[in-house]
Amino acid sequence: MFTKAFAVGLAALGGGFGIGILGSKAAEATGRNPGAATPILVISIILAALIEGIFILSAFAVPF
Repeated sequence: MFTKAFAVGLAALGGGFGIGILGSKAAEATGRNPGAATPILVISIILAALIEGIFILSAFAVPF
């Protein structure tokens, strides 16, 4: 049965995969263009915070 805890777990997995892919692509982009490391880092931190924020919203929005 699909429970609310299962939905929060899926949100956590999705957030983890999203941040993992973000880090992988940021490392790849920095490897391709080392001169753009600072802008890539700034964008990565902002996007990671947004991804994590979506998980936190879903965790607190689902009452148990």
